[in-house]
Amino acid sequence: MSNKRLEGSKGEESALWALKENGYRIIEKNYRSPFGELDIIAEEDGYLVFVEVKKRNSSFYGSPFEAVNRIKQRRIIKTAMFYMKHNNCFDRKIRFDVVGIEKEKVSIVKHAFTLE
Repeated sequence: MSNKRLEGSKGEESALWALKENGYRIIEKNYRSPFGELDIIAEEDGYLVFVEVKKRNSSFYGSPFEAVNRIKQRRIIKTAMFYMKHNNCFDRKIRFDVVGIEKEKVSIVKHAFTLE
């Protein structure tokens, strides 16, 4: 396994722990579609939540939250719509959250972005 992938899986494990500690119920990890991948799909406070996880070891390339730009957001939204269609869950309230991990600090941003 490459170092980048190993770092990513460590980041996702930290994110999973933080989400569970904050009351999220994990439904699925690493959901793939023709449009991309959703890191984590969960439920929290009545929402179906699509979670993007970004880990940074330094601020050289910016914060983890800056990495979830408009292009990345569109890909996440398309993948979320694909998931909802194939799981017949368009009646659910949805939300897009981002978990940012900087060194050892884990932060959850709810409603990080919305459908456009």
